[in-house]
Amino acid sequence: MATNRIRGNRALLATAMAASLLLGAAGCAREGGAEASKDGGVVHVVCGATEDWCAATTKKFTESTGVKADFVRLSSGEALARIKAGKGNAEFDVWYGGPADGYASAGDEGLLEPYVSPNAGVIPAKYKDPQGVWTGVYVGALGFCSNSKLLTERGIGLPDSWTALLNQKLAKDIGIAHPSTSGTAYTTLWTQVQLAAGDEGKALDYMRKLHPNVLQYTKSGSAPAQMTARGEVAVGVIFAHDCVATMEAGFPDLRLSFPAEGTGYETGGVALVKNAKNPTSARKFVDWALTTEAQEVGPSVKAYQFPTNPGAKVSEKVIPLSGIKMVDYDAVAAGKAKSALNKRFDTEVAQAPKS
Repeated sequence: MATNRIRGNRALLATAMAASLLLGAAGCAREGGAEASKDGGVVHVVCGATEDWCAATTKKFTESTGVKADFVRLSSGEALARIKAGKGNAEFDVWYGGPADGYASAGDEGLLEPYVSPNAGVIPAKYKDPQGVWTGVYVGALGFCSNSKLLTERGIGLPDSWTALLNQKLAKDIGIAHPSTSGTAYTTLWTQVQLAAGDEGKALDYMRKLHPNVLQYTKSGSAPAQMTARGEVAVGVIFAHDCVATMEAGFPDLRLSFPAEGTGYETGGVALVKNAKNPTSARKFVDWALTTEAQEVGPSVKAYQFPTNPGAKVSEKVIPLSGIKMVDYDAVAAGKAKSALNKRFDTEVAQAPKS
């Protein structure tokens, strides 16, 4: 009898343990599959690169991974505003392209999901956030894109300094975007802060002096390249790669130069949007964006930025960064200052009369 009871107890214990293991396994399966069941096998990208680059990148991603992808092309400021507007109901899964200071600002507002991709190890530390809020996919330097014919007509040489842009002969003859909507223009503004040893007041003072020479503040950072090419302005303050691409589009009179005092640069980023509706596909996109395959797409659509992956092939049309004097551009500090500094620019500079 005692032996039978012991055997019975052992059988009950074994049954209980088996049931417990099955329940635990079922629980793990539910937890592990929750994200997968949530993901729709598509990634929605808000893209700050050029329209052609956004299209080529999302197409190549789908070809390489089988995951569907679509995009909306927006300037940096617009992208940040749309992501903020969708905070409770995310419209996008990934933010790709555009200066990292915008990403840093979004990270401070809790709009991005930190993710350290397994592919991020090859990206140099200066081109990524250590917590994985954003990771750099390309680098581009700020420069002056000039219409040589117009400069000759005005008796002005190729501008080679920030001071040269203050020449009165360039009154309403410079194209530049507004820093609230354009990452390119915010890079220009923060570059002045760096050149002024961190003094935002001095930086805004320079922008006030430049203001009478600005024809208009465009929404897009690359728009001044077209304005310069068409002869609407003599000089455009843009990223160098945008000037090179415009030259290639059939405007050989354009000339590219860089300021002797030093210039700023963008680290174009990629990041996960917080509470993305397709988180698994979004991570796949970030992982892929850091590969050599992804970073070699740009030149095929005349996007000549410098890749952050050291293994990626560099087009001969990419401007070597080693030959340009650069400021110490801190994207994190720039991101923290972005909102307040843009408000000051709008109030103290953009709304001021030009005469």
